[in-house]
Amino acid sequence: MKILVCISHVPDTTSKINFTDGDTKFDTNGVQFVINPNDEFGLTRAMWFKEKQGATVHVVNVGGAETEPTLRKALAIGADEAIRVNTEATDGFSVAKELAEVAKDYDLIIGGRESIDYNGGMVPGMIAELIGANFVNTCISLEIDGDTATAVREIDGGKETLKTSLPLVIGGQKGLVEESDLRIPNMRGIMQARKKPLNVKEPMGATAETNAVQFRKPAPKGNVKLVDTVDELVDLLHNEAKVI
Repeated sequence: MKILVCISHVPDTTSKINFTDGDTKFDTNGVQFVINPNDEFGLTRAMWFKEKQGATVHVVNVGGAETEPTLRKALAIGADEAIRVNTEATDGFSVAKELAEVAKDYDLIIGGRESIDYNGGMVPGMIAELIGANFVNTCISLEIDGDTATAVREIDGGKETLKTSLPLVIGGQKGLVEESDLRIPNMRGIMQARKKPLNVKEPMGATAETNAVQFRKPAPKGNVKLVDTVDELVDLLHNEAKVI
């Protein structure tokens, strides 16, 4: 079984976010980048298939040379080969088209339900449509037996178990593996990663369908007013907030 794991290169959630050029571009200065958490769950599950079922695991990313350390980390975790599509990740549709060009040769494509930078949540589903594969989103469990996949996904108010055939695209998330099972590259893995292939693929030239016009940070929190009595609270809610 050939598995392709789509890896997004995203800012660490502890990084301070700023914008430049009139709030039209993301400022990467001083920002630590990591593997998108939803993708990391998928990569860990792919490693289980590699170790238990002899699967081949490749990772892919759309981005410039600055994303290669993130791909190298995925190789250090245990992926066999990395592919970088050499173009800026502009919008979900163009990224999906570039990834679909790579993904058409694989049995199982694992992506994250969404990336934590733009939270678009659209790329895995578009890949599935473009390559004519089955698709399961919000996937929290996956087993493969031959050409048959059994997946569990979250739905409103519960879980749903599905059976489908390969090729399959999933949008994985927390629950696909336990957080305690996530892997940290060790020295041996880091050394081996240096010898594993990282192939740079020129883009097919997919056209972006959307464009970011401006970014805005959330408004700062307002001042807090402390009250001592219920009567004072009721008065403020009635006369100032006007909610009662």
